[in-house]
Amino acid sequence: MMTIPASTSRQLATFTLGDMYFGVEVLQVQEVIRYQEMTAVPRAPAVVRGLINLRGQIVTAIDLRRRLSLPALDADRRPMNVVVRTGEGVISLLVDEIGDVLEVEGSCFEPAPDTLVGPTRELVTCVFKLSGRLLLVLDVERTVSLDDEAALLDRVA
Repeated sequence: MMTIPASTSRQLATFTLGDMYFGVEVLQVQEVIRYQEMTAVPRAPAVVRGLINLRGQIVTAIDLRRRLSLPALDADRRPMNVVVRTGEGVISLLVDEIGDVLEVEGSCFEPAPDTLVGPTRELVTCVFKLSGRLLLVLDVERTVSLDDEAALLDRVA
């Protein structure tokens, strides 16, 4: 679990997946962009939706709905890209909608609640209570790690 110094404020780039509201450290975000055409990758894990060309850089696009075991996005909607920098390189997280950047105080974060289940519980480090909803802080490194995807799904099944 992530420990956050109480006096530290954090900036989080936010996005939605269904009715869930997520945030990632803004310093990990390279950019946010609209839907990009993807090239499928044969025999890739199911969470890898394809590759996008980002101004000459080939970037893997991970479908967060699949990663979190959520139903697919409606066929008439296109996902957005949150392009993040990780230890594995630059990765695109496919999300439903892009939100704002929020600045929140470290002292206001709480552990993930027991009501979070499945892969979401494994990938959320902490939560921040907002008026009427929870902001779920996503562990980007763990989310993009495809090495432990099978183990993660086995644990929550």
